[in-house]
Amino acid sequence: MIKINIRKDYIKISGHAMFDDYGKDIVCAAVSSIVITTVNGILNVEGDLIAYNQNDGLLEIKILKHSKVVDGLILNMINLLKDLQKQYEKNIQIIEEV
Repeated sequence: MIKINIRKDYIKISGHAMFDDYGKDIVCAAVSSIVITTVNGILNVEGDLIAYNQNDGLLEIKILKHSKVVDGLILNMINLLKDLQKQYEKNIQIIEEV
């Protein structure tokens, strides 16, 4: 299962969806696409406002400074992940820590 922990200044995405075999898993591919596109978008527009770390099965995003662009793109990412979670409840768990 992919676990997504969301805090105000930190997002951690870990695990594997286990929807299909490695390399064929559409749920993992969708989550990766959503998250990496968001990270790349922020880095291209305002690169010094986030930091990220990516290892096998783990991606961490630290929001160093909030801005309209960063907050908007992060919110869009979270909404897309929530929509995906609705379709694949057994494969994605989102935990929001306020």
